[in-house]
Amino acid sequence: MKTITNTLIKITLVIFILISGPQMFANDFSKKKKQTQDNTSYNVYKGVLKDKESNDPLVFATIAVEGENTATVSNSDGEFILKISKNSEVKNIIISHLGYENLIVPIRDLKSDRNVLKINPAILTLAEIVVFPDSAKHLIHMVLNKVRENYGNKAYNMTGFYREYIKKKNRYVGLSEAVVKLYKASYTGVLNDQVQIYKGRKGTDVRKLDTVLFKLQGGPATTMLLDIIKNPTVILDEESLKHYNFQIINAIKIGDKLNYVIEFTQKENVDFPLYDGRYYVDIENLALTAADFSLNVTNPVLASRIFLRKKPAGAKVTPVVAKYAVKYREQDGEWFFNYAKGEVKFKVNWDRKLFNSNYTVMSEIAITDRTEVDVQRFKNKDKFKRSQILSEKIGAFTDENYWGEYNLIEPDQSIEIAIRRIKRLMKR
Repeated sequence: MKTITNTLIKITLVIFILISGPQMFANDFSKKKKQTQDNTSYNVYKGVLKDKESNDPLVFATIAVEGENTATVSNSDGEFILKISKNSEVKNIIISHLGYENLIVPIRDLKSDRNVLKINPAILTLAEIVVFPDSAKHLIHMVLNKVRENYGNKAYNMTGFYREYIKKKNRYVGLSEAVVKLYKASYTGVLNDQVQIYKGRKGTDVRKLDTVLFKLQGGPATTMLLDIIKNPTVILDEESLKHYNFQIINAIKIGDKLNYVIEFTQKENVDFPLYDGRYYVDIENLALTAADFSLNVTNPVLASRIFLRKKPAGAKVTPVVAKYAVKYREQDGEWFFNYAKGEVKFKVNWDRKLFNSNYTVMSEIAITDRTEVDVQRFKNKDKFKRSQILSEKIGAFTDENYWGEYNLIEPDQSIEIAIRRIKRLMKR
């Protein structure tokens, strides 16, 4: 019980520190000289992904450069921005998403802006439906047994783009973004992943933080724990499987690959909070290709202990939703960690106050590049630790070309509005 609980705290993605008053960020908007970036070495392609039938935006789809390790992810409005070196000889990009056919688009057909790419939903035919195995739990055991075969036994250096935000009700009150360098350890070795902050920016709208200040501890270092193939404890390892019920509920296409959809739920006799969710398993090679899951927060006392490091006197802070997602990308027969996201919503009640406040904290990371050449671990002084807070390590927002050649997750419209408001505050 103690081991499960301790590991649960590590994988819940975020631990928050709450402190009274907005004055903690008094110097958050120190002015910086406008940075200039050389954009002559790469081409930029912007656009939006949509469902071809419904015209709805395609959210969190992967946009990858065929034959290279370059990729990005569409945002919550289906928008994307992709930067490709002018020296690259690649010809196509590949767009993939759960439940959709892969779309291959020649780069020569892309404009620099306002590309509208429509993706066909994947339709299963009777010939593609396979007989489900008798035991969903046995299928998960097979996934674990094939980790070395599907995910390799090699370390990589990766580049990723990380974003975290804090919202009070529907208003953004804090934004932090960073290009991160990663040491992605072997899936079969004992070394842990490492994160290094290469470049970052932040902003906080202190006018909206009238009562408490949320600080997200661990940032990208903690978000990397959502790679549940590398960090299976509590949700996917042999010991934790006995705490869940499993059921194969469907089959679905991800690109041209058929996947089992395995639903898992916490057993009723387990008296500490675990997860409910779905695994997506490639039918052909039994690789876990994606997962989405939510923490059981029905016991507010236990759930609060998991998330909160400290809080002001007189405040009752209750997590009401905690949901997560992870995706893997296949290239040349090997699967790689590609994207992870976590979102936690809180309700804050105060003694002697009639109304409560609602906060949402989100963090996400997308892998944008990968190399196996001259792979290096980071020195201890250079790596970002799970005890650190990203917003305390980076500077304020600057010019719109801040990210230069690095791929990023395109801000959705509401985030863009928040960034503009924060920039105006910086100039005062």
